[in-house]
Amino acid sequence: MINRLWAHIKKEFLSIWRDPKSRMIILVPPVMQLLIFANALTMEVKNVDLVVADYSETLESRELISGFEGSVWFNKVVKTKDIKQIERVIETQKADGAIIIADDFAIRLKQGKTAEIQVILDGRITNVASAVNGYITQTVAQYSQKLSRKEGVSGAAVNIEVRSWFNPNAIYQWYLLITLITILALVITLILTALSVARERELGTFEQLIVSPYNSFEILIGKTVPPLCLSLIMVSVMTFIAIYGFGLPFTGSFPLFLFSCLIALLSFVGIGLFISSVSKNQQQAILGVFAFMMPAILLSGFISPIEDMPQLLQYLTYLNPIRFFMSIARGLFLKEMIFADVLDNLIPLIVIALITLTLAGRTFKRNLE
Repeated sequence: MINRLWAHIKKEFLSIWRDPKSRMIILVPPVMQLLIFANALTMEVKNVDLVVADYSETLESRELISGFEGSVWFNKVVKTKDIKQIERVIETQKADGAIIIADDFAIRLKQGKTAEIQVILDGRITNVASAVNGYITQTVAQYSQKLSRKEGVSGAAVNIEVRSWFNPNAIYQWYLLITLITILALVITLILTALSVARERELGTFEQLIVSPYNSFEILIGKTVPPLCLSLIMVSVMTFIAIYGFGLPFTGSFPLFLFSCLIALLSFVGIGLFISSVSKNQQQAILGVFAFMMPAILLSGFISPIEDMPQLLQYLTYLNPIRFFMSIARGLFLKEMIFADVLDNLIPLIVIALITLTLAGRTFKRNLE
């Protein structure tokens, strides 16, 4: 029995190792994921960009602003007096927060009273908003301590009035639901498409496709449409449950959201078909999906802000379709994102969809020939 078991175990080891694709799947993805996870996976929020509207323009207000500029948490502090600019940079996620200093800031401090500043946060990403609020609070507390040591300003303090845009009550479930809809759309689409061609090979029906009257383009369309339709239906069902079951607000255009879903799912389909076309069986297809899916989710900005990742990984996120799909979903759910802002994220999705579908089509055609 021991000899039989040893022979069987040895045979399994050799069958795995002799297959070049299995060898690559075993060795390459774990190392790549370790390198990506170690650099991208962090709960720490750094490199925060702030917009400051200083209507006081006094020594006291400039000292407060210098506290933000000299902090290790803040990357860039942009000064402006244009409220429209503040609204724009928060809406387009070019800044993580804004601070408004009233014109009577210095007067109230000199009178020994409490001066107020208003802090505006982007509530669409609740963990980032909470961290930014903590950093601002700590910086203002340090400024208040310094202020208390000055003569003639006894009793003076700075109070923070916080407003969280797009998610006033900072409900984390809203952020989580939107993220889950986008991630589950990726998972469903990848699995449905990645298993399609691999299943044909495993069942021995792939040869029937080769001798059938269909050309490679027709076969590719046939493999694309069913998972695309099923994924779109599932996304619609999940959106319906999130809105009516969990009370998640939807403020944007639903037809625009469905069109964005269609483009995003096309890019997912292209990736899934490419994985399927290079896989010999369903096991390899599942491993290929896992190898792509985990880094894609991490590089989407779901857990860690993209701005906090190393520069190389930040460039790599531009190849990640889920990053742009997630931005569109957040904007259309929690903020009535205008078409121009949606288009800024749709264009990269269209480019990724064209590249992945073309690559999958060429690989599929080569396999048929």
